[in-house]
Amino acid sequence: MNIKSFKIILVLTLFLFPATRADEGMWIPLLIEKYNIKLMQEKGFRLSAEDIYSVNKACMKDAIVQFGGGCTGEIISSDGLLITNHHCGYSQIQKHSSLQNDYLTDGFWAMSRKEELSNPGLTVTFLKRMEDVTDKVMQGVTDAKDNNEREKIISSNINEITASATASTGYIAIIKPFYMGKQYFLFVNEIFRDIRLVGAPPSAIGKFGGETDNWVWPRHTGDFSIFRIYAGKDNKPADYSVENVPYKPLYHFPISLKGVREGDFTMVLGYPGTTTEYVPSYHIDMIKNKFNPNMIGIRTRKIEIMESAMKSDPMIRIQYSSKKAGLANSWKKWIGESQGLEKMTTIAKKQEYENRLIAWINEDSGRIEKYGNMLSDYRELYSLMSQFYVVNSYTNEVFFNSGTEAIAFARNIKPLADLYKTDFNEDQENVTKINLLESGKNFFKNYNAETDKKLFIALMTLYGENVDPLWQAPEYVKLRNSCKGDFASVADKLYSKSIFTNEARFSEFVTGFQASAVSKLNKDPFFKIALSVSDYLSVNIRPELTRINDSIQRLNRKYMTAQMEFEKDRVFYPDANSTLRVAYGNIKGYLSKDAVYYSYFTTLRGIMEKDNPGIYDYDVPARLRELYRSKDYGRYVQDGEVPVCFIADNHTTGGNSGSPVINADGQLIGVNFDRAWEGVASDIAFNPEQSRNISLDIRYALFIIDKFAGAGYLLKEMTIVQ
Repeated sequence: MNIKSFKIILVLTLFLFPATRADEGMWIPLLIEKYNIKLMQEKGFRLSAEDIYSVNKACMKDAIVQFGGGCTGEIISSDGLLITNHHCGYSQIQKHSSLQNDYLTDGFWAMSRKEELSNPGLTVTFLKRMEDVTDKVMQGVTDAKDNNEREKIISSNINEITASATASTGYIAIIKPFYMGKQYFLFVNEIFRDIRLVGAPPSAIGKFGGETDNWVWPRHTGDFSIFRIYAGKDNKPADYSVENVPYKPLYHFPISLKGVREGDFTMVLGYPGTTTEYVPSYHIDMIKNKFNPNMIGIRTRKIEIMESAMKSDPMIRIQYSSKKAGLANSWKKWIGESQGLEKMTTIAKKQEYENRLIAWINEDSGRIEKYGNMLSDYRELYSLMSQFYVVNSYTNEVFFNSGTEAIAFARNIKPLADLYKTDFNEDQENVTKINLLESGKNFFKNYNAETDKKLFIALMTLYGENVDPLWQAPEYVKLRNSCKGDFASVADKLYSKSIFTNEARFSEFVTGFQASAVSKLNKDPFFKIALSVSDYLSVNIRPELTRINDSIQRLNRKYMTAQMEFEKDRVFYPDANSTLRVAYGNIKGYLSKDAVYYSYFTTLRGIMEKDNPGIYDYDVPARLRELYRSKDYGRYVQDGEVPVCFIADNHTTGGNSGSPVINADGQLIGVNFDRAWEGVASDIAFNPEQSRNISLDIRYALFIIDKFAGAGYLLKEMTIVQ
């Protein structure tokens, strides 16, 4: 292409898509009117800030929920119907699954409301209102003599504010810090407790591509599941009851069938979990060069063991599917994050920024006094933090976080044993035993002793190899020395005798537990290791980790203040902290690498191109093949194809899974579920050229519900815009 042709294309691109630059940031809904709405409207948004967030009228915020504490969902009907990601509902689907009713493999669809399945413990949270309460929280803080007193004053103020905000309402209130503790916002929430599963596609659709395609574009995953919120007859939150009725929301999203095109405005609302955009270079170095490599290594081994076991037995596949998916999601994200940080030379760029900041500080004696030691203090603190942070994380991966399961489960019995150290009544004992038996039932439902034995051998070995002996728990050291590091030689004996590896042994032991059983419990090797590791972390690691982290947090407030003074004309968005945020941008493809440009959407044709019955992740269901062959697409087409997924340059992170993707008219066009591999480091450093959020096209979800599942009756309660 010659230069003249290139210039013509560039001019046409700017003319057709004048506002397609990436917009970094996860913005506070309350402040959209002040900081963002004009730019959003310039980019194509045709509504007002009050249509997004208002306390005076029904608005979009009233249709957004925090789903289960870790995802987002949105209301899509006047009868409380809710859509979120398949992977957000995955653990609930898995709990309902068995060899007889394998909803993971076959999918689940309630064909009437009587068939909807309850999910004990699952909640959804609505934001009723938010408020800047910084002045109230900080009242009296300037009088504090030290940081401990400062925190006590803040804590006391927060308790008073939240109590006042929720008095006689039935609501729950929380206050969260923003900008590293420079600002505080109050969130008043309403939490619903009766949430029922309505529908989920089979994993061959909902998890199509599996871990192979995770964090990757192009994507062809039908990542959605459907739930319904139930309430008491007063439309208020209530515990599960057959008398409950579908919740009547203040607002639900209309669904657009009009389609998406490159350059279209998009907005994502949801509950992003954690970002660290303003941290110093030392923090990034710790994550990239110390934390991520260690976590990637140990999770690689855990995932290999689980995958091998899952392939060997259909029941083990059901038992370990959710565990493995949880491990693999972060594992692959850490790999992409490290590669992205390396590619963007993030540490070097942050160091260059810090050099400019230091030069600015050194220009003024007042700034030198206030900020002069800031970066050197960071360097000293992070040299210590790196050690304790990695040891704490690695130890948890070995013993507790889907690591050696019998050891992790053994901790649960400690409250029962502790009863016999104090005076207690029979009711306390009975309640504790009932709770333990119930937790045992849930544990063993998804437990396979042979798989856990393999995890034990591998993880005990890795712990000995990769954690300095100075940081190893005493009981582990005893076991390692007794078997001379050959954990395979003792595994059969330990697993055949422990009460924590067999449901019958565990139930019998708990049911008959009395004072004399404490000595037997104290001889169980897994109980001894569990207590030893927990005590070691509690005494030797976590207090020091907390002390260092507190010092870093105090320094963070100073660092944030310095950055805001240094760049006084910049509008800073706050890091994500699991509170409701707004991100906006445009549908847009990207250049992945030299000569590889990715389009903004995928279609059903791409699913068929990946179809491979010999590979579990790519085995397309027969019914979907049939629909493709017959071209029975209904009204869910664009340019003759069924759209599946699309990408945009909205700034998202974990917690945005399930977030609604909204068009310029406030209509639902997609459900956010992932990010593209090249830009996954956006939690630390946003890359406008390649940071892309991946969303399910809502038309594919409707196509699956209607044509594939035959549950088209659900569409009748939705507001669908042609």
